[in-house]
Formats: sequence, structure tokens, C-alpha cells
Amino acid sequence: MESVFEILAEPNRRAILSLLVSSQQSVGEIERQLRIPQPTVSKHLRVLREAGFVESTVDAQRRLYRLKPEPFQEMDAWLAQFRRFWSTHVDALERHLDRMDQSTPTKGKTKKKTARPKPRT
Repeated sequence: MESVFEILAEPNRRAILSLLVSSQQSVGEIERQLRIPQPTVSKHLRVLREAGFVESTVDAQRRLYRLKPEPFQEMDAWLAQFRRFWSTHVDALERHLDRMDQSTPTKGKTKKKTARPKPRT
């Protein structure tokens, strides 16, 4: 069994998930939008379904796929601890850059020139 990160590391799977964020899609719709062969789309959807990221329903002759929120909520909860870590560091970087910006003259502005006396002839 692949880990969540191995599943999501595959670019085609991420592209499929991105499509499903906006609405449910059939295999054919995903195939057309991503320009991936139908067997490849079906293979990736099977992996995503088995991992719990998507579910499908039957609508007449086609199967529609949609996201399941639970795995994403679990990942979000796990990632929250890292967001706090990075947030602290990003805030410190922002404060540092603000201090640097205040101590550096603004581009485009020149120091006021003092008038020089005209040479006498």
C-alpha cells in the first residue's frame, strides 16, 4: 500500500484531484481536459479511490468521480503543526525585511542637491 504522500506525489493524480475540486467528473471528461489516455486516467482514479481520496457514483452509462473530504481534513490537521512552525519563521523574515527596507534609501529618490554657486567669469 502506497503512503498518502506517494499517492499525491504523482503529477497526474494531483491534476485529477485539482479537476475534481470544482465539480464531479467522468473518466471521459478528465481524459479530455488533461489529455491523458483513458486507461491511464482509470488507473489513477482506481489508486485514488482505494486510498479514499475519491468516490464514484453511476449515472446512466458513465461513472462520476468526486472528492471525499475526510482524507484532506486528516492531512490538513497533520500539516497544521508545520504551518505554525513555518508561520513563525515567515513572520520573522517579514520583520527582518521590513527593518532592511526602512534602513535602505528608496530607489528612484535622490538626495537633495545643494545649489552650487555659478563660476564667475
